[in-house]
Amino acid sequence: MKIRPWGFLRKLFPDTIWEIDDPNGVFLTFDDGPTPGVTEWILSTLKRYNAKATFFVLGKNAEMYPDLHQRILDEGHKIGNHTYSHQKGWGMPLEKYIEDVDFADDILHSDLFRPPYAQTTPTQIRAVAQRYKVIMWNILSRDYSRTITPEQCVREVVPHICPGCIIAFHDSEKTFRNMSYALPKVLERVQEMGLKCKIIEL
Repeated sequence: MKIRPWGFLRKLFPDTIWEIDDPNGVFLTFDDGPTPGVTEWILSTLKRYNAKATFFVLGKNAEMYPDLHQRILDEGHKIGNHTYSHQKGWGMPLEKYIEDVDFADDILHSDLFRPPYAQTTPTQIRAVAQRYKVIMWNILSRDYSRTITPEQCVREVVPHICPGCIIAFHDSEKTFRNMSYALPKVLERVQEMGLKCKIIEL
C-alpha cells in the first residue's frame, strides 16, 4: 500500500487512532451529517452491500434531523461525535472547544470523537482523549474537493484499501457528486478482497 501523508499528524497527535488491528475489517466513516437526501442514500447503499459504517455526526444536525439520526442507529451503524457546530480548533480557547464537544455529546452519547478538518491542537486532543477515543483515518477520499473528479475520488481510496484501514468520506450535499460515485466502487472492492465493512468498536 502506498504510504499516505499523515505521518506528521500522527506524531503531533499520539493519542489518536489511525487504523484498527483487524485482519478482516475495513472501517468506513462519514463526517458532517446527518444530511437529508444524502444520509438516506448512504444508508440504502450500505444496506445493499451488507456494510456497516461509523457516522461522525454534528450535534446540531442530529438535533435538526432526529429521525435521520435515529435511522443510522436503527440500521446497525455507529455514531461518533464531530462537535456540535463543526468547530475548527485552531485559535479556539480550550474551554470553548471542549464545551462544544460536550454539548454534542449531550445529544449523541458516543465514546468516539473526530475533530473537524483535523484542525485541532495537541492540547485540545489530549483533553478530549481523556474521555473519548479520537478516531482519525489512513485513507482520505477527498470527496469534498471541487478540484477532483469522481473518478479521481475513487483513485484516492480503492488502491489503498487494506485490512484495518479507516476510510473518511463525508455526508453532505457538497460531497455528494464525488462520494456517491466512489462509495459503490469502494464497497465492491472491499467485497472482492473478502473483507467486511464494520463499525468502529474499541
